[in-house]
Amino acid sequence: MYDPASWAMGWGTLSLINAGLAQGKGRHGFIWWLISIFLGPIATFLIVILGRGDR
Repeated sequence: MYDPASWAMGWGTLSLINAGLAQGKGRHGFIWWLISIFLGPIATFLIVILGRGDR
């Protein structure tokens, strides 16, 4: 069945993973965390596709 709590937990976990992935690529983790809250898996795709940041 659909459980909103586990869905939200997964979405939140993905946003934290995206923040770490973005920091590893030289980007601002907090900004990518915020983007991930709204875009989720699309943000993951963007982080992987975009090159390294200049930071």
